[in-house]
Amino acid sequence: MPQALLCMSHSPLLDHADPAPEVRAAVDESFARARAFVHGFDPDLVVNFGPDHFNGFFYDLMPPFCLGYRAHGTGDYDSFAGDLDVPAAVAEDLAQFVIDRGIDLAISRRMEVDHGAVQPMEILYDGNVAARPVLPVFVNSVARPFVPVSRVRAFGQAVGEYFAGLDTRVLFIGSGGLSHDPPVPQFATATDAQREFLTAGRNPTPEARAARQANTIDTARRFAAGEADIMDLNPEWDRDFLDVCRSGRVEDFDAYTADDMDAAAGHSSHEVRTWVAAYSALRACGEYDVTYEFYEPIREYIAGFAVTTAVLR
Repeated sequence: MPQALLCMSHSPLLDHADPAPEVRAAVDESFARARAFVHGFDPDLVVNFGPDHFNGFFYDLMPPFCLGYRAHGTGDYDSFAGDLDVPAAVAEDLAQFVIDRGIDLAISRRMEVDHGAVQPMEILYDGNVAARPVLPVFVNSVARPFVPVSRVRAFGQAVGEYFAGLDTRVLFIGSGGLSHDPPVPQFATATDAQREFLTAGRNPTPEARAARQANTIDTARRFAAGEADIMDLNPEWDRDFLDVCRSGRVEDFDAYTADDMDAAAGHSSHEVRTWVAAYSALRACGEYDVTYEFYEPIREYIAGFAVTTAVLR
């Protein structure tokens, strides 16, 4: 089977928080299952649909989708800080294919990707994000305005159609979610200093990055203790979303709206747009079955945490 899928939550808190031992063991087991699946599939190429957390993309120019012809890790939260192995010729061909199908896709010849994009590859390949050629695909998941989820589905479908006719073993990755509301400033309610950061915060000083990361870690600690002033996780919403993924009816993703997602699942629940793109890409290649699913609401990670794998029938 030339296409397969892995979608998973990520968290910068994996190495900075201490959930209950049985929860940590369950997460580790889900990662082991993911590694076994991916190594068994042995992809020639990874198409990595990932978000950004105002580390590589800012309000000075915020596209809904962007494909990297070259990419470099920002190294936030001690994540991968090297160059990704991006096959530029394939990226250029894919971009033209998607654009020809009516999708307004931005491209970058100097993309920066943060922990949200690289963490799955770090987990799968023991920290070696360059272990496989990868096409980094940014899907805006934190910065309003958002395109309708139907457009994310159409984008993923176009990407899948490109690979459907190729004799290449392609792994579609979607990274993010599920319900969560970490302390990311919202432009509408941000201070002037926060708005400047959201607009042009590239290359922060080590002190500024450390302070930002310390705030997230402290919020996670207080959230686990029931003290943080952020939205709670929503396991019911998460499980309903996983039901849609499992059903294969990717058109059902179209019913999700940005306002409802904010209200029910938190401002960063939009990271599931990466899952929508990945599942829609796989569905464009044929009917699929979800072969593994893990879910646990983990307050220490500020995330409804899930891992799924899927293969074509």
